[in-house]
Amino acid sequence: MILKRVVFIGVALSEVAACGIATALVCGFHPFAGASAFSLAAVTVLAQPFEPKRLPKDAFLGVLFVLAASVSILLVSKSGFGLHEVKALLYGDLILTSRRDLVLILATLVPVVAYLLLFLRPTLFTFLDRDAALAMRMRVRVWELLYFVALGLAVSAASSVAGSLLVFCYLVVAPAAALLLSRQLWLVMTLAAGIAVACTVVGMGFSFTRDLPTNQTIAVTTCLVFVASLGWVGARKWCNPWVRCARSGR
Repeated sequence: MILKRVVFIGVALSEVAACGIATALVCGFHPFAGASAFSLAAVTVLAQPFEPKRLPKDAFLGVLFVLAASVSILLVSKSGFGLHEVKALLYGDLILTSRRDLVLILATLVPVVAYLLLFLRPTLFTFLDRDAALAMRMRVRVWELLYFVALGLAVSAASSVAGSLLVFCYLVVAPAAALLLSRQLWLVMTLAAGIAVACTVVGMGFSFTRDLPTNQTIAVTTCLVFVASLGWVGARKWCNPWVRCARSGR
């Protein structure tokens, strides 16, 4: 999403998934069913070619974000849920994760990861150079739709446990930190996953010892890693001229 510059899709999809969860709970369905139905409907529309003259796609994503977030609150306000249930629905809580939730997440994310590993090259080629992919007669719309479907399923599975804020953090902040540390794609993907896992473990431990909200503590920890990565890049740029001067004997 960062490379394609569609970062805002992550937060919009997270809110759409939360809206689907709220609708499912009010109607008596499984939360994942509501989240996946709403997310897949949204990504099917977003994956279509869209080049308006007056409004950019981000404007429509903003409308989608506001609509989904508002509808979610309206639904839970009339549902009779308690305050704790409402907070868990809208913001997520990893502490409440059950074995059943883990099975559902694995059943969803393992096929998504397999798809990305098998078809990473055509997906990236389609996203990074769409005109060249079209010239090579690649099925650009198919690859874009498949990617967004995979993204929608992943967001749907994670939002029911992690909430929209933490899901967006995993989608954007951890990969952004990894992109600052390396330019090699496979290393960036590995670093992004490693940063997310490490920050989750550290954040959960810190939230236990300090009695803080778990998801928000993890998000802050991940943002601190991003700031540290930004500082590392700045330090390297500042030090490189001095290193070159030292090597040249000046």
